[in-house]
Amino acid sequence: MLANGNVKMTNYRWVVCSMLFFATTINYLDRQVLSLTWKDHIVPEFHWNNTDYGNITSIFSLVYAVSMLFAGRFVDWLGTKKGFLWAIFIWSIGACLHALCGIATSGWITGDWFVSFAGAKESLKQVSDTVLVTTTSVMFFIFARIVLAIGEAGNFPAAIKATAEYFPKKDRGFATSIFNAGATIGAMAAPATIPYIAKYWGGWEITFIIIGALGFIWMGLWIFIFKKPEEHPKVNKEELSYIQQDDIGYTEHSVQTKRMPFLQAFKYKQTWAFAVGKFMTDGVWWFFLFWMPAYLSSVYKLSGTESAIYLTVLYAITLLSIIGGWLPTFFVEKRGMNPYSGRMRAMLIFAFIPLLALLAQPLGYYSVWVPVIIVGIAGAAHQAWSANIFSTVGDMFPKSAVATVTGIGGMAGGIGSYLINKGSGVLFDYAEKTQMKFFGFEGIESGYFIIFSICSIAYLIGWVIMKSLVPHYKVITDI
Repeated sequence: MLANGNVKMTNYRWVVCSMLFFATTINYLDRQVLSLTWKDHIVPEFHWNNTDYGNITSIFSLVYAVSMLFAGRFVDWLGTKKGFLWAIFIWSIGACLHALCGIATSGWITGDWFVSFAGAKESLKQVSDTVLVTTTSVMFFIFARIVLAIGEAGNFPAAIKATAEYFPKKDRGFATSIFNAGATIGAMAAPATIPYIAKYWGGWEITFIIIGALGFIWMGLWIFIFKKPEEHPKVNKEELSYIQQDDIGYTEHSVQTKRMPFLQAFKYKQTWAFAVGKFMTDGVWWFFLFWMPAYLSSVYKLSGTESAIYLTVLYAITLLSIIGGWLPTFFVEKRGMNPYSGRMRAMLIFAFIPLLALLAQPLGYYSVWVPVIIVGIAGAAHQAWSANIFSTVGDMFPKSAVATVTGIGGMAGGIGSYLINKGSGVLFDYAEKTQMKFFGFEGIESGYFIIFSICSIAYLIGWVIMKSLVPHYKVITDI
């Protein structure tokens, strides 16, 4: 109680935001294990090339895309609490399943399914048909990756829905940038831990199990921490009023609990604008996430442990993305813009920054640090962009439709990611095999220059299309 008799507002919404942050951190740790172990540990065992790895990551992206379409609907139907629990349970199972792929490959080929991790390695060394080993292992890794993708697709629809439930519109961009920073922390923590676990603590299999188990710990906490704000005993009346300030006097408040028919979502230009923005840009971040370890290995001949410091610094730089949550608030509160206009102004600024990626390859001859720093800055711009594009959904759609629309946009982003991952693997193998020349680069370096160039211009193209579809702020009220 304050001296003047007013009750101090609680801040439980930030506890919920911290849980979303840790879920996103775990999400990105789980998907990074493969990218940080395949070159050093999996290639010698299963004889993969870039195309094999590209196929696995692209299938992950495609399944993630399709699952996002249904995950949002699933979360809206089941509710934030249960929907999130199911999502992280499934993806944690999928993460741990990767550890069994060596045993499954050995069992499929030799008929002996009851062997240890070390026994599976020894069995595969005796197999002379390396093509069989490669194709069989890829099949099992794709299966594990599919389970991982189905579960991970639920993270962002559930997190965005939780943010819409616990934060007013003016704070959602900042809250989203906070939990979305979990992607950066996860990406940063991965190279600082995973290569060393794989090398010194029992191999790549144990690494998948250790990282995958983190999700089960999170589930235990979420069960006790999360309830809707109007039902939570730790959210007092003052905080609830602050959270629901956008609903005060809002004539459509009565329809907040109505679910939007799935197909109806596609009739709004706001849905298509969000989907286009995700399609154009999600693949950039996934390329940085899945291929930068391979880039340092292929171009600079660095092992997983040798590249750890570079990757850690790269993803640490992306923490600058937290500014992305503050900038729209500045435009809204200091410049008097509406939430959508403030976000679009901020996103235009962020869209110019990835143009630096055009210099990553040309200046990379001076030092490996040059592309690392440039990609880190471009990654920060992406995460700032991502936090704000997610928040545009909450700005214009009622809370009951947020997860559904987020899922549709996530599907579009996953399709874009599939294309860039699939294309990158094929392009890199082709460039390396034919010693392709492009703009002064030769071999696999020419392939990376092409992909870096695509990544650099994706955001400006996406912004222009979004602005063309939804030039002005317009709230959906006819659901």
